[in-house]
Amino acid sequence: MLPPELAGIKAEIRDYAEEFGLDFYDVIFNILDFDGINEVASYGGFPTRYPHWRFGMEYDRLSKGYSYGLQKIYEMVINNDPCYAYLLSANNFVDQKIVMAHVYGHCDFFKNNVWFSKTNRKMVDEMANHGIRVRRYMEKFGLENVEAFLDACLSIENLIDYHAPFIQRKEERSRTVLDKEEERPSQTRKFKSKEYMNDYINPREYIEAQLKKTQEAMQRRKKSFPESPQKDVLQFLIEYAPLEDWERDILSIIREESYYFTPQGQTKIMNEGWATYWHSMIMTRRCLKDSELIDYADHHSGTLGTRPGVINPYKVGLELFRDIEERWNKGRFGKEYNECENIAEKKKWDKNLGLGREKIFEVRKIYNDVTFIDTFMTEDFCENHKLFTYHFNQETGMYEIADRDYRKVKAKLLFSLTNFGQPLIYAVDGNYQNRGELYLRHQHEGIDLKQDYARDTLKNIQTIWRRPVYIETRLKDEPTRIGFDGKEVIEEKIEVKDKEAEKESVETS
Repeated sequence: MLPPELAGIKAEIRDYAEEFGLDFYDVIFNILDFDGINEVASYGGFPTRYPHWRFGMEYDRLSKGYSYGLQKIYEMVINNDPCYAYLLSANNFVDQKIVMAHVYGHCDFFKNNVWFSKTNRKMVDEMANHGIRVRRYMEKFGLENVEAFLDACLSIENLIDYHAPFIQRKEERSRTVLDKEEERPSQTRKFKSKEYMNDYINPREYIEAQLKKTQEAMQRRKKSFPESPQKDVLQFLIEYAPLEDWERDILSIIREESYYFTPQGQTKIMNEGWATYWHSMIMTRRCLKDSELIDYADHHSGTLGTRPGVINPYKVGLELFRDIEERWNKGRFGKEYNECENIAEKKKWDKNLGLGREKIFEVRKIYNDVTFIDTFMTEDFCENHKLFTYHFNQETGMYEIADRDYRKVKAKLLFSLTNFGQPLIYAVDGNYQNRGELYLRHQHEGIDLKQDYARDTLKNIQTIWRRPVYIETRLKDEPTRIGFDGKEVIEEKIEVKDKEAEKESVETS
């Protein structure tokens, strides 16, 4: 329960948020001390999750960060219906007002952004259910066994298809279903013809050749699966790995939670920018008292502070939303504006359209960080905010500006955001060389895999798959295969003939 003073402020800020057009689920605020909020944060905002040493390590990291003055968690809000938000008891009164306004911005984003539309709105209850199931498995099969399997699963929790909730890539079918399909009689397509022309239109030799080709393809499919490279490696392992029921259930829990947290990573810049925009608007236009101005300015400037080498999502998101609002208010968009070559005229361009507020609500609804940056980070924006790319000069031992071209700035930022900056891994063959071994492929985008990470991850996937696991990648621009057979890591260069044979095998499967 909130103290009466904070409860009154909550109601006031909620009314202001609704007045500005924000739409959100009911918000339940809880006040915690530093230990409490660090504990909740270490569980990702869900204190009812399953037990695991990783959460303890995160709590230790957060606690030390606060003790040494390196970080401080002011608030935390959970995408749920109702939304749950946690306030820090040590915050002063102005900070609590800022945080509440910020929370209502987040809650509006959670409810209305399309990338959150597929998430479970009762995830607090679902997380508690997951915790109960895992604890029961620990009691039944032993703490060490379950925790060791959790370690393996958590090491690959990012190997999912982030767009899968919106795109049905394939019909989910088990190995048993595929086997039954192989037993069906093969049929060959025939061209329509009159009966007396059938032998000419559909020659027997042609039909037999096609039938033989189809049967051979079916035999290859039976030996090799999936039919096409599958990005959701976790789903592939759930369907085909030889797991016990409790292991399959735990892996499905990890996968479900990974998909729940995915939109938060996809919209980090937008979400924080949107919440910052609205806490600034509510505080400066409605809620801020004269005596609170200095404290507010100090806190707000700290939120937007930047440091070398790190993207501040609050700052970038806020400035982009403000830029969009200004452009649409003044009509600085469209064919006429873009084709104007008079710099002086473009600087004073103002059609007084007043469409800015409507536009940012539209952007909040349908974009994620990648499309947001790609669409709205313009050349003028990069110049106004002095954005640039940088590199490390080996000769001077210092970081230097590499380029100010806005296209290169945008490209580098988009590259870091695509797939969360993580490698693209696909499951391409679950019966590699007809031995039941798993073959993965890394889609190389110019950056090599970290070999120590790759080897440790292969060991964990082998724990789940039970048989040898391989990944095809490029190291120092050479095709390379890394494998783990349960005893040792094998690394070998891929010969061209081997590469072509594997490609043909995958394509025909």
